[in-house]
Amino acid sequence: MKTDKDKKFTFWPYAIVIGLLSFMGYIIYFVIQAMNQDVDLVSKDYYAQEIAFQDQIDRVRRTQALGDVMLQYSEESGNILLQLPATYKDKDLSGTITLFRPSDDKLDKQLPMQLGRDHSQLIEVRDLEKGLWKVRVNFSDGEEAYYSEKTIQIK
Repeated sequence: MKTDKDKKFTFWPYAIVIGLLSFMGYIIYFVIQAMNQDVDLVSKDYYAQEIAFQDQIDRVRRTQALGDVMLQYSEESGNILLQLPATYKDKDLSGTITLFRPSDDKLDKQLPMQLGRDHSQLIEVRDLEKGLWKVRVNFSDGEEAYYSEKTIQIK
């Protein structure tokens, strides 16, 4: 006849249960973290922008036909120089300059287009965070709309 003294304590069933519970806890933690993650879209109204994309293509072609807009970033001075070609000289232009940060829409800035006599504008970018930025220039002469975009890396 066997007594209680003959029974050996087995650790494996407890280890398996603890292992499964740990794994399930990790999966639950991972799911909660994933659900609380903020997912930023490139634009809040991306569907409306997709519908109007042909208009955007037309604005870019119109801009290139009259001479492309020069956007030049100078790291030393911390400025972006916007220079319009001479073909826009007789046009009364108005528009906006958007500094777009693809990774964080809270950092985006929109500035009015204020051209000097030589159809150029200096944009101060020292206060912008380092990283990838897109400079978008949307402007119009009252009849036609124009658009230019350049990607810059602020260091």
